[in-house]
Amino acid sequence: MRGFTLVELLVTLALLALLVTSASPVVQLNTKREKERELKRALWQIRDALDAYKDAVDQGLIKKTADGSGYPPNLAILVTGVENAQDRKKKKLFFLRRIPRDPFAADSGQSNAETWRIRAYDGAIDDMAKDVYDVSSRSPAIGINQQPYSEW
Repeated sequence: MRGFTLVELLVTLALLALLVTSASPVVQLNTKREKERELKRALWQIRDALDAYKDAVDQGLIKKTADGSGYPPNLAILVTGVENAQDRKKKKLFFLRRIPRDPFAADSGQSNAETWRIRAYDGAIDDMAKDVYDVSSRSPAIGINQQPYSEW
C-alpha cells in the first residue's frame, strides 16, 4: 500500500505550521523596517523642499511678507509653485512634484498633506501654525530604534 499514513500527514502539517509561525515575526519586522525607510525618505524630501523654499526667499526669488518667517504658509505651495520675483515672465518655482504621504498614517481619507504634523517657525503646531518650518509623523507608534515616529 502506497501513500502516507494519517500520522505522517499530521506530523508534516505540524512542522509546516511551526515554520510559518516562526517566520511571521521576521516578515512583520521587515514590513515595519520598509515603512520606516519610506518615512525617512518622505521626511527628507519635505524638509529638503522647505529648506529650498527658505533659500529662495533669502535670495529674493520669492517675495517675503513683512511679518513672515520666510517659510512656506502650507505644504501645498511647495507643489503648486510660487511666482519667481526676479523673472520678468513670472515663471513659477516648484519645490516638490507631490507631497509624500506618511506611511504610518491611519486614516486613508486624509490628503497627503494632512497626514503630517506641522510645526511653525515660532513653535506653534498644526492649526496654530502660520507657516511650515518642520513636519513630523502623527503616528503615536514607536520605531525599531525605540524612538517615537513623531520625534523623527
